[in-house]
Amino acid sequence: MKLCSACLLGVKCRYNGKSALNRKVVALLKAEVLIPVCPEQLGGLPTPREPAEIRGKRVITRSGKDVTENFLRGAGQVLKLAKLFGVKEAVLKQGSPSCGCGRIYNGTFSGKTVKGDGVTAALLKKNGIKVITEEDL
Repeated sequence: MKLCSACLLGVKCRYNGKSALNRKVVALLKAEVLIPVCPEQLGGLPTPREPAEIRGKRVITRSGKDVTENFLRGAGQVLKLAKLFGVKEAVLKQGSPSCGCGRIYNGTFSGKTVKGDGVTAALLKKNGIKVITEEDL
């Protein structure tokens, strides 16, 4: 049993109201139970929503609104689900300010990436949960 970014399973929960359906992740359903989560929705943000990127220790939308608290709340809810179900691994969406693992956008909304983890990925890792991305499958 693993947690999984809901968008990778075809749920239209991304900032732009679309999914990021990934055939490899869907194929994984034949072998594993995947629990879909969207930390940004769990943190109280709507879909669609303004794009956000990590800038320093804050999560800021393109127009400059600080949504860090929503991202922290969502990450906490995902961790709570992981603990409830005894999950030890998660498959999360690469690049996302919530789910990105090892690589996130640089906070300038220029499409450039930097080394780093999204808010949820970092919290899960800190709590001993292995995080992989759809690119790792």
